Amino acid sequence: MTSHPDSDHAGHEHIHRFLILGKEKLFFYHLALYNPQSGHNYQAVFSFSIKDSGELKKMYLDDRAKHEDERVFYSLRCPHHFELPELKNGKQFKVHLERVVVKPDGSRDFQQMTTAETTVDCKKEDVLSFRELGGMPYPEYLTYLVFGEGDEIHLAHQLAERPNWDEAVTIHPMGAIDAATLKKVPTLVIDSIKDAHGKLVESPLKKGQQYQGKLNGSGATVDFTVGRQGWWNHTSLNS
Repeated sequence: MTSHPDSDHAGHEHIHRFLILGKEKLFFYHLALYNPQSGHNYQAVFSFSIKDSGELKKMYLDDRAKHEDERVFYSLRCPHHFELPELKNGKQFKVHLERVVVKPDGSRDFQQMTTAETTVDCKKEDVLSFRELGGMPYPEYLTYLVFGEGDEIHLAHQLAERPNWDEAVTIHPMGAIDAATLKKVPTLVIDSIKDAHGKLVESPLKKGQQYQGKLNGSGATVDFTVGRQGWWNHTSLNS
């Protein structure tokens, strides 16, 4: 197993990582950096197909079950160079599965779990949300992107101005969110919490606690309980 301590995109190397979220239907969240020279200055959500007869998914799920209550995340690491916007036209690429272990001091250890590369297929319709960072002012209230399927719903903190923090967390809504709405990846605005207008070192959403938000700020109300955190970054995101 190859280990890369605290190297989200080491030295801004031109590889891409996609966070894995979910158990039934997998969703993939690009690990972004604000620096436009990095090639990673995009917040994006995907629903790729993995071409390995379920082997990578099983490895991910089995390992996640062993670390369910720990700060352990999972990602697909693409070791081959390409520009991220190429995915909008559809693309196949190779990846490794990684375990991302958060140490007590907050640093991360990226541990390669697979020995052979696995092919991932991204079709145009798999690009659920794609935005280049920059030009978005801080919101007044805490704002997340919402995506998922069925009762597995995920939030990703909307990356507005810099500095900021990047977070992905799974939630348990009290009622169903319309599937057509989820495919549009709307925002969820939690107007009981002011936006920090800067970076935070820990999430404002606490596991096991209940919150209420509104889709796109003025739409349907969503009551939810916070579940497992799937990603956190307030360091390399801003460098």
